[in-house]
Amino acid sequence: MFTIEHDFDATIITLIDEGSPSLREDIVIRAADDRVSVAQFDAGAQTEAVVTLSLSQLRDLAAALDLPEGSYRLVRKTP
Repeated sequence: MFTIEHDFDATIITLIDEGSPSLREDIVIRAADDRVSVAQFDAGAQTEAVVTLSLSQLRDLAAALDLPEGSYRLVRKTP
């Protein structure tokens, strides 16, 4: 399950783990104009872990999900 909210400066997506037997904490994705942050609460450490990606890193991640093992560089085509 997930939710989507639109703030004035970002879109916020929350991923809610409905799986069993071991449920994970919600993941909150905050997409702004120049970056995307992924956050998850760590109950053991009582802290929130946050990873911030540039839009270039996000594009690379999206491409990597569909590629086999290896080293790649994406080249954007100019119109």
